[in-house]
Amino acid sequence: MKLMAKNTFCGRVTPAFSRREMLLQGGAGFGALALSYLLRNESGAQPPVANAPGSPLRARTAHFAAKAKNVIFCFMEGGPSSLDTFDPKPLVNRLAGQRIPDSFRPVITPMGEFYSPILPSRRRWARHGQSGLWVSDWLPNIATCVDDIAVIHSCWANGLNHSNGVSQMNTGSIVGGRPSLGAWVTYGLGTENENLPAFVVMQDNAASVNNGARNWGTGFMPAVYQGTRINPTTEPINHLNPPASISPEQQRGRLDLLDALNREHASTRPEQNELDARINSYELAYRMQAQAPEAVDLAQETQETQNLYGMNDPLTATYGRMCLLGRRLVERGVRFVQLFHGSGSKWDAHRNIETNHATNCRGSDKPVAGLLKDLKRRGLLDSTLVIWGGEFGRTPQSEAGDGRDHNPYGFTMWMAGGGVQGGQTIGSTDDMGLHAVEDRMHVHDLHATILYLLGLDHTRVIYRHQGRPERATVNEGEAYTRIIG
Repeated sequence: MKLMAKNTFCGRVTPAFSRREMLLQGGAGFGALALSYLLRNESGAQPPVANAPGSPLRARTAHFAAKAKNVIFCFMEGGPSSLDTFDPKPLVNRLAGQRIPDSFRPVITPMGEFYSPILPSRRRWARHGQSGLWVSDWLPNIATCVDDIAVIHSCWANGLNHSNGVSQMNTGSIVGGRPSLGAWVTYGLGTENENLPAFVVMQDNAASVNNGARNWGTGFMPAVYQGTRINPTTEPINHLNPPASISPEQQRGRLDLLDALNREHASTRPEQNELDARINSYELAYRMQAQAPEAVDLAQETQETQNLYGMNDPLTATYGRMCLLGRRLVERGVRFVQLFHGSGSKWDAHRNIETNHATNCRGSDKPVAGLLKDLKRRGLLDSTLVIWGGEFGRTPQSEAGDGRDHNPYGFTMWMAGGGVQGGQTIGSTDDMGLHAVEDRMHVHDLHATILYLLGLDHTRVIYRHQGRPERATVNEGEAYTRIIG
């Protein structure tokens, strides 16, 4: 009997291949898998590793001398209010209850309440450190670190709502589908540790970050550069250890068989780069079984260190654990770590900003300050760039009488370590904290600056997609080189 295939172009029925041929090809293929495994064991060959020649994750040389080797991005999702944290505006309080004066250029607000009454800030402000930077009473712990921080008051973006704002801050575009910044860094520099992911993501609760995994995805680039999400729990990596009944040799043999099958399947489907990423992830998971348990074992940390991050307080324990894990990961060569606080836009304070921001600041202030202090005392802050901020800020006018609307036109972020000169402010907003007016830094400029600190020229980190040279900064932006002093 013959297996038959229909030729749809001419209407004829022609044999594809016989049953004997099918069995021969299939049987010979499985025999080759077994033979290749035996030969590999006899020759002492090792499984492919990330830094092997030709590996997409091999370590690469930067374009110029880097100030930073690693990044920890503390992302406050939902939009923290600059007017109540780092950017005091006395005029806002003086004009409380009035409309914004006509002398200030109007903006489009998502809720359409530009002419609502101005909402005063109830914060107590003080200058801190030798630099005298302003910080409100909502962030007393970060205030003790200001001499290591460069506060950027003049950030601006294009996203009016959370979905496009979070998308742009993570990928450079308000429209989903582009690679994330962490993916671009991994693509440009590779990994320092073949036994751990190059790009790690954590979030502080079960709510989904706006746009989900696209924030740490790769868009049109190979999926191998995407972020790996781990959990801020006592078991950060699920199913990491194999059952005790499976020996290392059995585990290696199973992985080799799976690898061979996957590669055979992938050889005829070169356009499906997700399979390449899956193959690499299996190999990485196998290598992680040796090193990852130690990397995420916080029991190795002293009680003093855990308390420094706020792990002894239920309100700060989760984000404190994330920040401490972030430090341990960059210490072991992980290139890019992103720590989402307020996952599910918990910083979004359209109503009752006093309770909303008080809670979120309380939950993140000590962990972030602990991260900076711990990195510094271990000599890691010089090589680790720490970033703090959200997708946008908030307006000076009120919403519902006690909240603030979204403001992408002028807001504050800060950077520390990684060559950044601390104790300085960069740029400014107008007297209402509405528009960035001096040394304006768009999201593309922020991304270009981050790449610059990592030794990468954003105009030269190129991935060609459909004949077009694509860059992390969407072919725009300029690095703010003066941030290093």
